Amino acid sequence: MLYFTLARKAYARNLQYRGAHMVHNVASALFGYLYACIWIGIGEGRSLGEYGTQGMVSYIAFTQASLWVTSFLTNGLGIPESVRTGHISMDLMRPVHLFTHLMSREWGQILYQFLYKSIPIYLVYLIAFKLRLPENGMTYVLTTASLFGATYMGICINYLIGVTAMWTTESSWLQWANHALINLLAGFFIPIEWLPKILQTIAWWSPYPYLLYVPTRIYLGYEDGSLLLGTMVWMLLLTLICFLATYYLRRKVEVQGG
Repeated sequence: MLYFTLARKAYARNLQYRGAHMVHNVASALFGYLYACIWIGIGEGRSLGEYGTQGMVSYIAFTQASLWVTSFLTNGLGIPESVRTGHISMDLMRPVHLFTHLMSREWGQILYQFLYKSIPIYLVYLIAFKLRLPENGMTYVLTTASLFGATYMGICINYLIGVTAMWTTESSWLQWANHALINLLAGFFIPIEWLPKILQTIAWWSPYPYLLYVPTRIYLGYEDGSLLLGTMVWMLLLTLICFLATYYLRRKVEVQGG
């Protein structure tokens, strides 16, 4: 019940800024539209692999909409700000684990962004480019599972970035590095199979393909649910790392006299 309340309050807080967030939607939709137009131009006279021009447009539309639930999360889950203000000590004193506390709060914001950002943005592309929806019901089930796993991994990654604020006075560079890796290794700019072999290898040894590339491939019907095994493995590994990082975070606060 506590976790549900945290998520509900985070959702309600975001509702107060729906008007301002519409500006984000317009900017995001325009960016994706221009990006899709570039691929339409590139696709003239080219096959673009198994995707084709329309497939690449569908690819861009889905990845652009998915960013709001898998990548555009709260920077460090708010930990860097708590460290700067000293509130981190109070957060660690609460009768709830720091990771589950911040994760529950983040799920409320993610639900808001899914309903008020991801869906409206994708609807714009659906109409503008006359995209077709999947006809197989199982595709929606697998896509939902893949997106859920991707979102959870995004939360874990942001939590780990936030935890580093205890050891450095500036952790924002990790946030920017994370966004850069998402653009390159998660298949946002181009599908992973079009990257150089060395980058493909690096990508598949990381969790990044499971943030955007895998959900998109499943949604477009190019993959079955077998890749969800990798999603589950990374969910487990990142969860263990987050709990381990919290253990050392508590020791760091105590050493500083918290």
